[in-house]
Amino acid sequence: MDASKMLLLSPPSISLPLLKPHTFILTYKKPKLHTPLKVLAMAKDTSESGNGTIDQAAIAGGLVANPVIAWSLYTLKTTGCGLPPGPGGSIGALEGVSYLVVVGIVGWSLYTKAKTGSGLPNGPFGLLGAVEGLSFLSLLAILVAFGLQFLQSGSIPGPLPSDQCFG
Repeated sequence: MDASKMLLLSPPSISLPLLKPHTFILTYKKPKLHTPLKVLAMAKDTSESGNGTIDQAAIAGGLVANPVIAWSLYTLKTTGCGLPPGPGGSIGALEGVSYLVVVGIVGWSLYTKAKTGSGLPNGPFGLLGAVEGLSFLSLLAILVAFGLQFLQSGSIPGPLPSDQCFG
């Protein structure tokens, strides 16, 4: 088809009506919603936490436990033994409780992640979130240090003082 026939087949142009000066035509159509909006689920606000006492205990325990574990792992790598028992066994007890605190925080975080889809709340000043992150890093360091100790000496030190380390 050549261009002259296409022009003949095209629809005629539509002329717009002329408006008088200062004349406005306003139309308003109310938008229609085809389906009403519904809130199906809503996440809890993570800035607030319902267990203030538990959060504060986890923060305090985690802020003490993570440096103790770092000290313990350094001692394990340099001497092949854990921390010395200390006066009345207090340092060794602190070491053991620190490992339990870190495992507890990691377990709580994993449980919360499975239940809600997100980790622990940030807590006041973001400290609970920081303790959670440090606890995961400590757990990774524990696995690496214990693995290296096992490869190097064939065992890891037990939870109680032995003749090998503090005899």
